[in-house]
Amino acid sequence: MKEILNLTERFLIQQAELYGKEFFFEGDFKPSILGDTCNARNLNEFYLQIKDCTKCKLWKSRTNFVFGTGNSKADLMCIGEAPGYDEDKKGEPFVGAAGQLLNKILNAIGFQREEVYIANIVKCHPAGNRNPESEEVAQCLPYLKQQISLIQPKLILALGKVAAQSLLGIEAPIDILRNKVYQMDDIKVIVTYHPAALLRNPRWKRSAWVDIRKLRMLYDEIVGDKHPFELNQNKSSY
Repeated sequence: MKEILNLTERFLIQQAELYGKEFFFEGDFKPSILGDTCNARNLNEFYLQIKDCTKCKLWKSRTNFVFGTGNSKADLMCIGEAPGYDEDKKGEPFVGAAGQLLNKILNAIGFQREEVYIANIVKCHPAGNRNPESEEVAQCLPYLKQQISLIQPKLILALGKVAAQSLLGIEAPIDILRNKVYQMDDIKVIVTYHPAALLRNPRWKRSAWVDIRKLRMLYDEIVGDKHPFELNQNKSSY
């Protein structure tokens, strides 16, 4: 919690220096600790404000700033680690092999990609597909917090250890992080394996299916706007 607040304070100071100290909110938007004090009124405005970011060294080798994509009013948000090679070229998250698997995972629980919002912890591709460094995460995480505040999802699916640790501020292995439903303000967070990890280790798909089933059941409990359907208890369809 302290880490999240510190990041938010730094983001506030940066925004005040750039745009002044007055901030405007749209509709019934309510301030929270997730970083909702930017003066952007929607995702498009926010994208225009940050698309040329040079706060960390990742900008030097990027082809595209990978902001995020999907339903701007989504009840479910999927958050990964960082753009890969394909994502960097196209400027959209999860468009390579891992993205195709993510689409199948979402389809398996009755979601189309267009229904959810998909983003990453950092918005520029780390060369060599390495994990983003702590300073890169620190500079970029307030941007993601602002996206969360503008979208106001009911649920977040954290894909992989880096995404989960960065969002939750918890240093723990993925197998431990998976075994709990977390709370960020009014948003519940489920953790599962990154689709790229499932491609490398197909034996983890059974465990991931447990997480994805939990996500769908939680979604039905909180949102409840989807037709009921049978979730196979033992076998995934991806």
